[in-house]
Amino acid sequence: MEHCEMNVFETYQPSERVNLRFPDLVYTAMLRGKKVMHLFDNRQSFDYVPGESVIMPSNETMVIDFPEASFKTPAQCIALAIDERKIKETVEILNNQFAKTNEKDSWSLASDQFHIQNTQEISYTIDRIMRLARESNPGKDIFVNMAIQELLLRLMQTQARGLIFGHYKLLSSSNRFARVVEFVKENLDQNLTVEKLSDLACMSKPHFFRSFKREFGLSPVEFIIRERITKARELLQESKNSVSDVCFRLGFQSVNYFCTLFKKHVGVSPGRFKQGALVAACTYD
Repeated sequence: MEHCEMNVFETYQPSERVNLRFPDLVYTAMLRGKKVMHLFDNRQSFDYVPGESVIMPSNETMVIDFPEASFKTPAQCIALAIDERKIKETVEILNNQFAKTNEKDSWSLASDQFHIQNTQEISYTIDRIMRLARESNPGKDIFVNMAIQELLLRLMQTQARGLIFGHYKLLSSSNRFARVVEFVKENLDQNLTVEKLSDLACMSKPHFFRSFKREFGLSPVEFIIRERITKARELLQESKNSVSDVCFRLGFQSVNYFCTLFKKHVGVSPGRFKQGALVAACTYD
């Protein structure tokens, strides 16, 4: 395609120390099976499974093991090589038109956050690019270019979440969103409103809401819900905590609403999740 090249790799037998290298930045995603990645001269080694992505700089060699590949269960991975000019163009648009809230920050793909968990939005965008790559539509490159820009934005948002949400204590004194994240995590039992969080960030409510969603790919309300559900999963694994105890302990006003949100995010009801966690704990013991 005009600004990218889509590759699909399948491996049908166990292999070790397979080298792979691209002249452009490459986004890779596991579709099936397992790989063991050895990157940056073996300074970083890890298992690579479906649901994850790896972003590699241009001309960087990936050394890969395929410990479980077979003809019945091949390892399958995509590699999307993206023209550096397209990346630069997208970053310039974001920095010029949608500057980050903190003046010292700017949009960029962070080289130190190369191994990430796919969000639903990233998965949808990659699926769309794969479908477009197989089309012969005359407007194919136009659609692909828009999808590439979306993918780059989604990746940068995911990296921003990893940085701010993962290191908020270190950054809370210098980054207003890190300060908000710290407050939310330490006050999940309180009535957390967008008004309260925007005041903490010293921003108007509309500006805070738009900026937070633009930089992280989810709204402040969605962030609060995700944090509460994550904490709920942790609390439900303790036998002394009932579903209703956890519900009200985390600031929910209705058990039914809590159960609906929990099932939406986790896939099972809190009661079923708790039962499964207790069975697993007994089996382990």
